[in-house]
Amino acid sequence: MEQSNKDKVYDYKDYPDKEAGRCDQCGNSLFHSSIKNGKLLRKCRQCGMTKSI
Repeated sequence: MEQSNKDKVYDYKDYPDKEAGRCDQCGNSLFHSSIKNGKLLRKCRQCGMTKSI
């Protein structure tokens, strides 16, 4: 995956976790979860990469 853009939301179907429960960019396991437009968003607390689960 290319360098993460903090404004972009990656779709989990297109970019599944390389290692389950870890951020693809930094390997962190702590996330901030939120719901937007009926979708669960998972944002890494360290690097800010966001995925739609």
